Formats: sequence, structure tokens, C-alpha cells
Amino acid sequence: MEAKPESHKLIFEKEGVYLHTNAKRSNQDTTVPGFIRIVERDGEPAMEWSPVEEDARKAPAVFYTKKLAGCFSCTREEETKFDPGYEPDWAVISTVKQQRRQEHPPVRETGQWGSFSLPLSELYSLRRARFSLGRNFLVLTTRGGDPLPPLHFNRGGARELLKAMQRYIRLAPSPMDGRLFLAYPHDSGALSQSFDELHLFDDTSADLVSRFIQDPYATTFGGFSKVTNFFRGALPHTHHESPLSNRSPQDAHCPHPADEEPGFELITCVKLGPRPEVKRGKPLDNWDQFLDPEGRVTDPQKVKELVFRGGIVPSLRREVWKFLLGFYPWNSTTKEREDILRGKTDEYFRMKVQWKSVSEEQEMRNSLFRGYRSLIERDVNRTDRHNSFFSGNENPGLVLLHDVLMTYCMYNFDLGYVQGMSDLLSPLLFVTQNEVESFWCLTGFMDLVHQNFEESQEAMKQQLLHLSILLRALDPELCDYLDSQDSGSLCFCFRWLLIWFKREFSFEDILSLWEVLWTRLPCENFHLLMACFILESQKEELIGSNHDFNSILKHINELTMKLDLQPILCGAEAIYLQLTHCKELPLKVQEVLGLRVPSSSSEESPDSEPKETDTLLTQSETRGASSCQPYNGQTPQRPPPTYP
Repeated sequence: MEAKPESHKLIFEKEGVYLHTNAKRSNQDTTVPGFIRIVERDGEPAMEWSPVEEDARKAPAVFYTKKLAGCFSCTREEETKFDPGYEPDWAVISTVKQQRRQEHPPVRETGQWGSFSLPLSELYSLRRARFSLGRNFLVLTTRGGDPLPPLHFNRGGARELLKAMQRYIRLAPSPMDGRLFLAYPHDSGALSQSFDELHLFDDTSADLVSRFIQDPYATTFGGFSKVTNFFRGALPHTHHESPLSNRSPQDAHCPHPADEEPGFELITCVKLGPRPEVKRGKPLDNWDQFLDPEGRVTDPQKVKELVFRGGIVPSLRREVWKFLLGFYPWNSTTKEREDILRGKTDEYFRMKVQWKSVSEEQEMRNSLFRGYRSLIERDVNRTDRHNSFFSGNENPGLVLLHDVLMTYCMYNFDLGYVQGMSDLLSPLLFVTQNEVESFWCLTGFMDLVHQNFEESQEAMKQQLLHLSILLRALDPELCDYLDSQDSGSLCFCFRWLLIWFKREFSFEDILSLWEVLWTRLPCENFHLLMACFILESQKEELIGSNHDFNSILKHINELTMKLDLQPILCGAEAIYLQLTHCKELPLKVQEVLGLRVPSSSSEESPDSEPKETDTLLTQSETRGASSCQPYNGQTPQRPPPTYP
């Protein structure tokens, strides 16, 4: 009897998906390039990966079936754990250990991987994993408890893959682990999740981002740059009710008419008024005129305005910085500041003694403390070594840098040390030339940016989202182009925002920039306006030269040390004035600029966390696109800017 030919239907295919192998004990490459596919074989959907042709000849093929879900099990315990081939700098994978099935022989005999096929019905979970060098991976686990080797989407495509998977299964966030997503069949009735709950659109360019981040500070971040239209295309068209649409299944593939815009404010500005010309002022050069006979600062707001407008002369930075960063209260007298310094000095050295007195035996039993020390020692040796204050092998500046960072670990042990913090400390230490003062200035600085370094990275995601909102209001054409090149998440701006442009400008420019940003004028997100101006200035090059995903990242990276600070500060301030003069400024843009307090319904809370759409999209008070009229000289009906 003639066998019935197998039915095969290709649903999705993407090239440039790298499989990360266990290669620590071999001379093999740790990644294997290949193809990822979603196929239907005899009506059953499966995910398949296969290496490119030149690598496929040496590697065995592995097929998962419902009966052989544990075929990746290994006979030795050390082989059952994923080994990335190098020491991770942050949390890697913490898969729940399950009992392994021993009845199946090991498949991996040479350390190489070939094709694998996994029926989607056998997919148990999908995890976002973060490894060294800023790479993001997807780790799939079967219902037998076996993790497949991590997959890295070097050329993007994870979003499209998940969209294809959503045709057959649902992915729901685990209540115990924010990076873990559990797979359910559509007919289970257990969940009705949409893509806005997955947070998985943040791996499109992680590997390429690592080329300019340089530090192995693992990052996950994402942005919903296509604020409205993306969700229509990304959601699976099923009979289940979608939180974004009430349309019937038969209308699912029809475009929305203009009058059926689903209740979201379109983050665009059709017509902005003219952008005013802005000039920088003179730096603050007379500190004594702001002090009363007892040493109090008489007009802190005026001081901040002068600093924002022109910065501070170098001779006054050490004193004024301590006020900007909260070391000294603005209303403190000279005598009170002397008392504060004595008290802060005692407190600092008490904390320093704590880590100094830790013995080697104690440290061996404290892996967290040992890890902090290791990271600090490594970063200190590569932070601003071109600066004379930190150059040389036995420079006392390096000792101070190390000791202040170690003491900060004792001050904030929950956060401890995260790579990038040494970049924040070095200018403070350079200006103050004092261990105690630089430490307390660092604590004040970290009060402003500590959320950037938290493991959840929610603050970084939010900043990238806010940057996307601003840029779309300013230049929709540029945003559309970046979207078309899979760069709409603006991930290439990650380092800019993480350490406030520390690697983008010269050391001297950073001193001028940070004191401007510390004033928090004209708004707390002024650094995002700077990023917008820089991106706008590169629009002609990006679009005119038809840069693709890779070359966009390369071009942005090559801007390092080529940016002129003063025109950028002027341009960012001009953008602020242009936006605030817009009479019909979108509500979400108003919130980013601090002109409008977000409604309580959109505030973050555990109850509202699953509804991320509410924090990404603003419900429109006026249907359709907002049209911004040119500034007519009348003051808009909102609080005026609190700066000169």
C-alpha cells in the first residue's frame, strides 16, 4: 500500500537566528547561524531550527515528539545545565530543576547541534535570558523539562516569530518570574493574552547594541514605537475578544476606517510651530553674591537657572555641585555645613570599615559581596584611564575610585554595584578631589538614576518609550523609517540614557552637561530632548544613505566623541519651547515633558501591571490624530516652564 505523502506548509521563516552552544570546553564557536521556521506537518504546527548549509553536514538532527520530550537529557549532571561558555555578568538562566528522564540516551555527543523540530503543543515555556555583552536570547523549554539551546535573533525577527506562534498557542507571563512565559493551547480557555503583555519585543538588536555598549552590562529593553498600527497587525486574529478591538472575526483582516480609531491617542503632531532660536548664557562665576551673611543660598532657583543656561566655572564646581546633588541643603548655613561634613565623614568611614574588616574566610562565604568586589576591581582598571587623575598602574585616584564604589555597596547593598556606576563616579571624584565628598555626591546622583541600574530595567524601558513618543511627535518620518529598519525601539540610544551620555562626549563636556542636567530644568526628561535633537541631526544621513538595521547602529556608535555639546543643549531647549507652545500637544507628550500629571489609572501598581497597554498608549480625549497649530504668541493653558 502506497504511503500517503506528508503534508507540509511553511508558515514563517527567518534567517540569521543563532543557536548558542555549550562550547566552554572546546574550541568551537559558541554560536551557530541558522534558520528558524514555523511549519505545519500533517496539520500539526512545529518550530524548527536548522543550521546554514555549511554547518549542517557535521551536526546531527534532533526531532522532538510527544513521546520523546526529554531527548535532550544528558547522562552527566553537568551536561544538563546550559553553559554559556563564559562567565555571565548578570543573571543568566534560572530554570526550575525537574527530574530528568534517564531512559533516553544522550543526543549531543560532539557538542554540536543540528536541526531540531519541536511541536508547539510540546512547548512548555519561553524565557527571555540575558547574557554577557548585552545579548538577549530566547530559551525554549519542552513539557519534559528540557531547555533547548538559546536562540539569538541577530537580524531581528523575534516579534514576527511570536506573532506566528500566537496563531497556535498563547504565551502568558509567569506569576513567579517576569522573564518566563508559559505556553497554553488556544482552546484551553485559561488565558487571553495579547502581545502588549509579553514584553518580548526587546531582542531585535541586542547583540548589535553590545558593539557600542562595550561593557558586558546585560540589558533587556524594548519600545513600542508603532504606537497604534503595530498592535493591529501583531495581535492574532482569533475568535477570542481582543483588549484592543471589538471587531468581529470576519472583519479582522480589514483595515480600520479613520472613524473607527480604537480610542488611543495617536502620538503625532501634524503641525508644530516654528522652533525658536536659543543661545547659551554665561557660566555661574560669582558664588558669594548668592550667600547671605550666615552662608545660606538666598535664591536657589536663580542659581539653577544660571547653571542651566551656562554651566559653572571650574573653580566653583566643587562647591556648587554639592548643593545640586543634595549633599548640602540650599538653606544651610556655613556652620551647619561644617557639622554636616563632620557627620557625613564619620558615617562614610564607618561604612568603609565594614567592608575593609571582612576577612578572606568571610568573603569566601559571601558570594554576593565577592561578586561586587570582582566587578568593581575589573571596572576600575578601565574607567577613564586616559584622564591623568586615573592614569598609570599605581595611581591613588584608582584606589579612591575602588574604595568609594565598595563603600557604596555597603550603603546600598540591595543594589550593590552594577557596571556603569564607575562612569558616574569618576567625574565626581575628579572635581571634588575628596573621597568623602565624592561618595555623598554619588549617592545624590544615584538618587536620580538608580532605577537605570535595577535588574528589572523598567526605568530604561520607560525612558526608551518616552523617547519614542517625543521623537514621533517631532519627526514622524524619521520614526517611520527607523520602524521600517527594525530600529523603532531606539535601542541604540540605550547607553546614552543609562549613563547620561558619559561615553558620547569628552570628559570636560560631561562636566558641563551633568551640571546642566542636575538642575532638572526645564523638565526632568531634558536628556531625552537632547537625544531627540541628536537623532534629528542625523536624519539626512540615516535616510539619505538608506541605512539598514546594522548600519544604523554602527553610525550612531560612531558619533561618540564627535558631538558638539553646546549646539545640542541649544537644540534640546528649542525643542522644549517648540513643544510647549503647541496648543494641541498630545497628552502623552505633555506627560513626558512634565506638563501634565498622569491620571491615577495609569500609575504603576501591582494590580495594573498586566495591562501594560494602559501605560504605553494614552486614551484620547479627541478621536483621531491631534493637530498642533503654529504658536501664535499666546500662552498655552498649562503650567509655564520653570526656567529662564
